This record gives sequence, C-alpha cells and structure tokens, in this order.
Amino acid sequence: MKKTLLILVAIFSFQTSFSQKEQAFQSGEWFKFEMSYSNWLKAGNATLTVDETIYNGKPVYHVVGKGWTTGAIKWFFKVKDRYESYFDKSTGLPYKSIRQIDEGGHTKDVETEFDQVNNKAYVNNKKHKTQSTHTTEKNVQDMVSAFYYLRNNYNTDTIKEGDVVSLNMFFDEENYNFRLKYLGRETIDTNFGKVKTLKFRPYVMAGRVFKEEESLTLWVSADDNKIPLKIKADLRVGSLQANLEAFKGLKHSFQIQFD
Repeated sequence: MKKTLLILVAIFSFQTSFSQKEQAFQSGEWFKFEMSYSNWLKAGNATLTVDETIYNGKPVYHVVGKGWTTGAIKWFFKVKDRYESYFDKSTGLPYKSIRQIDEGGHTKDVETEFDQVNNKAYVNNKKHKTQSTHTTEKNVQDMVSAFYYLRNNYNTDTIKEGDVVSLNMFFDEENYNFRLKYLGRETIDTNFGKVKTLKFRPYVMAGRVFKEEESLTLWVSADDNKIPLKIKADLRVGSLQANLEAFKGLKHSFQIQFD
C-alpha cells in the first residue's frame, strides 16, 4: 500500500524537456505524508528524507523513503516498507537502490547496483540469496532517484495541458517506460493553506494494486520546490489518498495563497 506513494517518482520525462537551473532540494529536506483508505480510514504514514554522503568516492545524495500502516488497518494488513537510493549530486543518476518491504506478509529484500557507463544493473536478492545481471536503458533511474532528478531538471514552464512525457526506470528486475500526462494547473486546499499546483496523471500498471492504467493522480507545488502535496489512487479494492502533513529543510520558500 505504501509503495503507491513511492510510485509517484515515475513522473516526468525526456532529456530534451529538461532545463538546467538551481536545485529544487537540498540535504536535510524531509517530508511526512498521512495516508487514508477510502477517504475516511487512516491507513498509515510515509516519510522521505534527504542526506548527502560519499559513495565509492563520489559525492551523492542518499534518500530514504519509509512507509508503515497505523491504527486499525495494521491488524489485518500490516505494511512496513523501506526504500533507499544513492544518486550522483551532479547528474542525478543512481548508483545503488535498496528495497526492503513487508506488505501483509509479502516480503522483499533487494539491493541493486547501477553501472551507468555500461548500462547494467546488478541485482542482489538477499531474501532468495540470488544474484543477477540485467541490461538497462541509458540514464536509467530507480523509483526514488527519479523523483529528485526530475524535480531538479524537468521544465514545467513550457508544458501544455495534455502533454505526455516518459521516463526509463529499472524496478523489480525489469526495465519500465513510465508515462505521465499533464492535466493542468489547480489551486488546492492543503494543511498549510491554499497552494497553486501542477496536476499530473501517471500511467501505472493495472493489476494487483491499481484498478486501471489511469488510476493515479498527483498534485505538486507550482513553485521551485515541486513538493508532492497530494496523491489519489483507485485501487483494486477501495481507494488510497496521501496528503503532505509536515515538512522541513526546503531549498526555496513555500508559496501559499492567502484569501
């Protein structure tokens, strides 16, 4: 259930749509989201934290995403997920991703090393004690690194309503081409006040989690931060909504409208 939040990292696009400018985030940034099921039952929380470190001699950002169920729902469907990504501070390309999940007894413990020069992914499945090598697309992203890469580089000033962009991603030992449609601008009510947003419709894989391909809607702040403020998902059973509850360490001022 919590991975629906993290899937939202698969959202923006081709290198030709990017424009270099000041970074949208910095070390110390932290988000907390509150999840609700079918618009009334609290389902859990999720956090995203950014730090910086050195990985194999290279300066990187280290992002950790956590998700867990709370309240009554955890008694019949307990979730405890952890996603990590180490990505280059200059290029935004990932060197390593970690996925440790427990979703109602369905568990995974996988580490992936990326060779961005030779377009390879080396997967260490710790649960099954297996290792495998996969060919990836050029400039491939993992689920977590993609969100931060695109926050930094995707030029939202030139997109038009109805535009569809795509992103190459490696996930679950497979290459994916995620697509996202821009739905326009919208001012929404948040825990912090009214905020101008950009609204997107990511195309997701219908099946075990999502009801259909266009089941997910995402609102991000229409400022230099590009903060994820709200996510709605139609699931196979019921619906899930995530709202930003708290934040700290933003790179830029957060734009709130006052009546």
